[in-house]
Amino acid sequence: MPRISKFRPSPAMVVALVALFVALGGSAYALVINGADVKNASLTGVDFKKRSLHGSKLRADSIGGGSIKESTIGPVQAIAHHAVVTGAGVLARGRGVSSVVRTAAGRYQVIFDRDVRSCAYVGTVGDVSAAGPGHGVVSVSSMAANPNGVDVRTVEFNAGGNPVNTNKPFHLLVNC
Repeated sequence: MPRISKFRPSPAMVVALVALFVALGGSAYALVINGADVKNASLTGVDFKKRSLHGSKLRADSIGGGSIKESTIGPVQAIAHHAVVTGAGVLARGRGVSSVVRTAAGRYQVIFDRDVRSCAYVGTVGDVSAAGPGHGVVSVSSMAANPNGVDVRTVEFNAGGNPVNTNKPFHLLVNC
């Protein structure tokens, strides 16, 4: 009858086997941090990887104006639309303009591709080419019937000093 010996592994063999099973089986430890774990004002810019934090990861209105150093932001540009229109009501050039129409003598409607009711309008009489500046006055207002429209009126003063609606080329700037 064969003799059965009792096999006792050495301590080094036990450590090696445990290491082998851990390596083959894998182990994971997940660290999840949420807003409840963070104290107010404890995180700064150095705590975030560059370009990892952007607007889509922030709650709306979660950062106030006092939180932003104005010296770190570049120039801020408003949305500006413009139109250069001939006296006949034809768009010579522009940005964001959907259509232009002359509705009467000295009266024009400029329609933009967005709501411009909350914007500022500036209009001047001016030639569409390199000719000298024009003479006359331009008045501008929003259109009640169309939130994308600006009503433009051009006038010239006669010898008696009275305004007369006349077809004048003009430049219109809409700044939002």
